[in-house]
Amino acid sequence: MNEEGALRVVHDEIVAPGAPWSARVRRGRVLRIVDLEGEQGVDFLCYDAADPQERYYAPNTIKKSGTLRLTEGHTLYSDRGRPLFTNVADSCGNHDTIAGCCSAPSNAMLYGVEGVPGCRENFLAALAEHGLGWTDIVPNVNFFAAVPVYEGGRLAERTFVGGPSRPGDRVELRAERDVLAIVSNCPQVNNPAAGGRPTPIRVQILEAGVVRRTGGDTRRTGP
Repeated sequence: MNEEGALRVVHDEIVAPGAPWSARVRRGRVLRIVDLEGEQGVDFLCYDAADPQERYYAPNTIKKSGTLRLTEGHTLYSDRGRPLFTNVADSCGNHDTIAGCCSAPSNAMLYGVEGVPGCRENFLAALAEHGLGWTDIVPNVNFFAAVPVYEGGRLAERTFVGGPSRPGDRVELRAERDVLAIVSNCPQVNNPAAGGRPTPIRVQILEAGVVRRTGGDTRRTGP
């Protein structure tokens, strides 16, 4: 039985290496993303579920956070300056905001490999299920991914360096309104974003399961 303030799982899914995932997350629910084996980059986009023209906006998020690396306590803001998700628990503490997603064209441009799809293609597949498409993709968050910025603004040779996450690391995002969440479990093997070997992740949606006891009576409240 849940205790006061506990969360209960309402959705639980393993996302295969290199696969997309999407869901609507109701306001107040928590989206938990777990890196099961460590060093697995997870590309992430989100939109106001009622009006997807309002979507995650990196500049607002970075300016409000005051850092390029998101962690617990930081909020993902929309292009209208409104909160979409807040990071309420984070065992990794290092998530990239600047490098965006890989794609077949960028893989050819950067690494000289042709016909190798990436996270943009995953985003397109997931977005299509919600009536969205190419023009709805914006610079995304990369959970469990490290993109260091060196002196003079220089980046690493392949932009990403080895992922900072360990097996079982997780991030928990509380929805501040009804939000459409889009995930690409990164298939990248040409840079270290997925540790050179893409692995599965676990995605859960949780909601408050408050239990109050009144004498011998047990009552559940919440969403």
